[in-house]
Amino acid sequence: MDTTVPEASEVHFRVRYAETDQMGVVYHANYLIWMEMARTELCRVRGVRYRDIEKNDGLIMVVAEANCRYHQPARYDDEVISQAVIKHAHPRMITFAYRITNSSDGALLATGETRHLFLKDGRPVKVPAKYFQLFGLS
Repeated sequence: MDTTVPEASEVHFRVRYAETDQMGVVYHANYLIWMEMARTELCRVRGVRYRDIEKNDGLIMVVAEANCRYHQPARYDDEVISQAVIKHAHPRMITFAYRITNSSDGALLATGETRHLFLKDGRPVKVPAKYFQLFGLS
């Protein structure tokens, strides 16, 4: 049995009309949503559902910083791949990196990063030891 923890996640989807402007180009804020989709999938493929962190431990993983570099536009009905990896993990902050590409030609659409803190009852806390493997901490 393979117990290797996946390093990355991949989410495949089509650009919906509602995600575009009148020119058929994806509105910039949607890339952050696509990053979130890949981030939550990364947690899932690494063995923990994002919602279980909140439900079982009363923790909220909040975005402390987000950035996105747009390389070229995605357009209505394009098939897109959003990928996420853990770039850096510290017991008080986790940094995820993202790569968003066009599935048909591999064109790089956007790259980005988000940094997250854990809160419990509104106060910053360290990542609980039971999630060290999820985030690559030792």
